Amino acid sequence: MNTKTIFTALALTVACSATSFAQDTKTKNDSEKTKTKADGMTTKTKMADDGKMKVKGKSDTGDKMKAKTQPRKGDMNGMAGTGKGVMVGGAMMTADKDIVDNAVGSSDHTTLVAAVKAAGLVETLKSAGPFTVFAPTNAAFDKLPAGTVNSLVTPEMKPTLTKILTYHVVPGRLMAADLKDGQVLTTVQGETLTVMKKGNSVMLKDAKGGMSTVTIPNVVSSNGITHVVDTILMPAN
Repeated sequence: MNTKTIFTALALTVACSATSFAQDTKTKNDSEKTKTKADGMTTKTKMADDGKMKVKGKSDTGDKMKAKTQPRKGDMNGMAGTGKGVMVGGAMMTADKDIVDNAVGSSDHTTLVAAVKAAGLVETLKSAGPFTVFAPTNAAFDKLPAGTVNSLVTPEMKPTLTKILTYHVVPGRLMAADLKDGQVLTTVQGETLTVMKKGNSVMLKDAKGGMSTVTIPNVVSSNGITHVVDTILMPAN
């Protein structure tokens, strides 16, 4: 089933509550390592004493993802607990919450939250990071062509769904000011995005030549930065 059909299915089922996606989640922790298995995806996270982190994931079908992150000087975690934040989807996004918990509060990101849960990526995006997430709105999903769907979200679709979602995630903490025109970003999925910047406006060019505009930048969470985007980014494969 192709990518557009996957997201058509997802868009049609977003009205269902997040609990409609069966979650078989197992988590193992020690002082430095976390191992999580959810919906056919096993994710291993290792945190070093200096704050550097390695994330590796492997699905039951053999698809892999990996990322390395490290703390940045002047980390925005200092904003946690200050009460400052950014309004997104009718809710205040604050630095004392992680990326997932902030996204759950946004009425503009219910489709994205459902997709993250369906792909079994919740624990990964709640980990220490830091991550930079380009978060498509419900309206971004609505741009995808509608069609008849033979099946809803199935295990066979999860590896492809995971690839697309992780294509929206970049290791590290990148504020809008850190993004430069022509800059190439390597995503957690492994392929790249190209930054196109004019003044304060930031756009992203995906592997298929599609363009997405950042509509709300610099949403600070405890484990990274979210930039709201108006179009879904598509990897080449």
